[in-house]
Amino acid sequence: MYPAPIEDYCAPKSVEEALASRARAGAGAAWIAGGTSLMQAMRARQIAPRALIDLTEIEALRGIAKSSRVVTVRPLTRYRELAATTALHGALQAISDAAATLGDRQVRNAGTIGGSLCWNDVASCMPAVCLCLDATLVLASLADGERAVSVADFLIGPNETALREDELLVEITFPAGRPHGTGSAYAKYGATADGVPIVGIAAQVEIDEAARCTAARFGVGGILPTARRFEGIDELLRGRPGTAGTFAAAAAAAADAIETQTDHLAGAGYRKVLIRTLGRDVLAEAYARAAGG
Repeated sequence: MYPAPIEDYCAPKSVEEALASRARAGAGAAWIAGGTSLMQAMRARQIAPRALIDLTEIEALRGIAKSSRVVTVRPLTRYRELAATTALHGALQAISDAAATLGDRQVRNAGTIGGSLCWNDVASCMPAVCLCLDATLVLASLADGERAVSVADFLIGPNETALREDELLVEITFPAGRPHGTGSAYAKYGATADGVPIVGIAAQVEIDEAARCTAARFGVGGILPTARRFEGIDELLRGRPGTAGTFAAAAAAAADAIETQTDHLAGAGYRKVLIRTLGRDVLAEAYARAAGG
């Protein structure tokens, strides 16, 4: 099926120019970055934007910046760049894990982390990762300037977010974590290695000098209405050693607490099995990275 006709197209060079272009275009305009999700939806005529505003020429929306407290990942950073960088190793390595297995080579070369979050597909890896890692999204508009929104408040439901029509995602920030003693990991299970996840799990673990857990986070994707975090993981792991039994019990508690669905990919019960088994392994990998292994 061919997409509906597009009346207008522009490729601004700056955020300010992009926001002005969006204001001129009015209702029915759409941002396009990598286009890996948008173009599929347009071809299927699920959406029919009147105008496209191409963000790929805006260099200020690309790259990774680090400080002692915060890591900023700009929204046009492509999956292949996130997969290859060492700048996220340790506390934020789950981002690289997800990017390395997200889609096929063409998708990884074109797709962007910002596009994934703004599209918020149920079968997407990045929402679960960003929830787990406590991301904050900075949204810009001509009318109100910039506002910061936690990723938990940003993700609402399938293909639904808190992004307003006149807003553009300009930054994704993450707590940097301790340079030593913090690790994160992500893994998914799907019908194929590069297919959509039936379930995707992200975990972050902090440990002390005695190798006991001092904090933990756990995010799950592939579930309705959107990715979510299991808040009980911190209480279950805090003060405990990083053993297989500890991680298995914590993942089992997460599986019991998180509601899952039956769809064309898998049954609700099978998803709970995956949360238990995959969750155990991802927690163990995050712990190993925190310990320097």
